[in-house]
Amino acid sequence: MSFFKGKSSLSSSSNGDGQLCDDIEKNIKMLEEHFCHTEDLMKKELRFHNQKCVILYLDSLVKKELLQASIIEPILEMKSGEMEKTVHAAEIKRTSTISEAGKQLLDGFCMILIENNPQAYMASVGGIEGRAIQEPNSERSIKSTHDGFVEDFSSNLHLLRKRIKNPQLKVRYFTLGNLSNTKVGMVFIENLANKELINEVERRITSIEIDQLYSTGELEDLIEDNPFSPFPHILATERPDRAVSYLTEGKITIILDGNPRVLVVPITFFAFYQTPDDYNSRWLVGSFFRIIRVFSFIIAISLPAIYIAIVSFHSEVLPIGILYSIRVSLEYVPFPPLAEAIAMQIILELLKEASIRLPSPIAQTIGIVGGLVIGTAVVDAHIVSNMMIVVIGFTAIASFVAPINEMGTSARLLGFPTMIAASLFGFFGIVFVLMLIFMHLSKLDSFGTPYFSPIAPFKKEDLKDSLIRLPLWKLNTRPTDAKPAYAKQQGQTRAWKKK
Repeated sequence: MSFFKGKSSLSSSSNGDGQLCDDIEKNIKMLEEHFCHTEDLMKKELRFHNQKCVILYLDSLVKKELLQASIIEPILEMKSGEMEKTVHAAEIKRTSTISEAGKQLLDGFCMILIENNPQAYMASVGGIEGRAIQEPNSERSIKSTHDGFVEDFSSNLHLLRKRIKNPQLKVRYFTLGNLSNTKVGMVFIENLANKELINEVERRITSIEIDQLYSTGELEDLIEDNPFSPFPHILATERPDRAVSYLTEGKITIILDGNPRVLVVPITFFAFYQTPDDYNSRWLVGSFFRIIRVFSFIIAISLPAIYIAIVSFHSEVLPIGILYSIRVSLEYVPFPPLAEAIAMQIILELLKEASIRLPSPIAQTIGIVGGLVIGTAVVDAHIVSNMMIVVIGFTAIASFVAPINEMGTSARLLGFPTMIAASLFGFFGIVFVLMLIFMHLSKLDSFGTPYFSPIAPFKKEDLKDSLIRLPLWKLNTRPTDAKPAYAKQQGQTRAWKKK
């Protein structure tokens, strides 16, 4: 049987549907069987109202000091009263099934069994420390906030609620994975998000049947519209300010427990080239850098191909001085320009991967010294030309400009078919491939939203915050790509000018 097929034999074979009874020893035995007699299921016997009381918990998921202070000591000190009023847990609930008790234990609860009582009390004693909130390394900002999402679900939800202090901010919980039981949260603003969009996202999430789900990348693969497209259809961010800005546009964020990246749907192409710093600078500055980023996408795709086309077919477009310099550098190179470009692109990816996987001090050495040594060596050995090193360097810089790493990687990948077309047909091949790419962009959808909006289809009103950013007082309406319930987002923000 396939490991990723619906209900696995591992999850269905466990004895998790038993009902608790008056026999405390039988209840303990059923719970131990439910957890396959794992050795980190701890038991502690006490007396409560002259009755036997047993506390069970998973040693790796509870905070011992909290368990002792809020559960054990109150039970030992209290001579009469109800259990709910005795313990000092932040949350306490009752259950009568082994399966529900098992789920609560895996969430950091402890189970309190009392003799001759067919119900169990579940008290929250979780609190294992996670990673502190800090700025994400992959999405650094100069003028914006410096906090980021972490692996803890509650902390990530706190970062959103801290910024949107509104009762309309709504969360829906799901549990995915028959074995992993991963907690997933869909967050949106109730009176703003489009109802059809909410239902569509919920339908895609609830239709997932899988044994394990640990990362947002896996969830993205399962719910995106066009999995074979080179472009990312869902934006994954570690920045709370970016996620909040999309929530206020009527979009939906998806939080996955144990993962510091939050998914945003639906999304458009131009969103991958926008940063929070655009709104913390004057609008002219923000617009200038946004245009630079979008232009870098074209450079990353076509610059090596343009060089190959000029050298192979269209040398007459260059001034004689530059053409002479290129011809001299190519005189002793035995490989065609296409082979040079592909080889250098692969070396660039190898250097990038090596710098990511190695420890930071070594990675810096590999990135700087390795690049210089390899670049100098291949030129001196007449394997590639000087001009090719310059072209690949500009291409790498242009692809790294993208604020979201996935889009920069997609641009570099698309450079390979563009280079092949340029080596075969020159400028005509480049134009043909670029035409196919933009046709593909115009055809894509993200949860019912045109991916290349507001260019295709053309929406004049949405241009004010896509390729450029107009002043804030001009942004009176929300973007229409997510079809929000109402478009207006601000009134007369510069009313003081009329006084």
